[in-house]
Amino acid sequence: MKKAKNGQSFLGALALSLAASFTACQSTPTRTAAELKRLQGYWEGEGAGGKCSITITGNSLHYRAGTNWWKTTFTLPAGTDPQQLHATIKDSSPPTNNAIGKVVFAIFKIEDGTLTLAEDDMSDKPPKIFSSASSRYVLKKVRPQKKNTEPPKLNEPKTP
Repeated sequence: MKKAKNGQSFLGALALSLAASFTACQSTPTRTAAELKRLQGYWEGEGAGGKCSITITGNSLHYRAGTNWWKTTFTLPAGTDPQQLHATIKDSSPPTNNAIGKVVFAIFKIEDGTLTLAEDDMSDKPPKIFSSASSRYVLKKVRPQKKNTEPPKLNEPKTP
């Protein structure tokens, strides 16, 4: 993966791109609803800034890399190939006033349980193909561990 010169700008752009793409998915109910459903959950992996995680709930995307994070809302534009995601940055830490409201344009795919996102830093268009993108993120969905809700079993006396 290629590292961005400005990790914060890149991560913010990715979060924005993701948010915008999810919002667009409302225009084609069948494909976009299915894509939106597949994106839901908690993802961990590697990106332009190193280790990262993405949490997607509804059309909200929360991107975290180290102690930095970006909150976005997104759309999934209909009829795009590869599937696009447009994310609008709503908040970030550390605060970056010039990023709030910006849209990040990305493409994504989910294959064999792996989410791959790609975007071109500081661009107003998504990349056409994954290999040409200036920044890529490869993440695996992490399933929450189920808590054992059954009470512990007591040692039962042995019967002769």
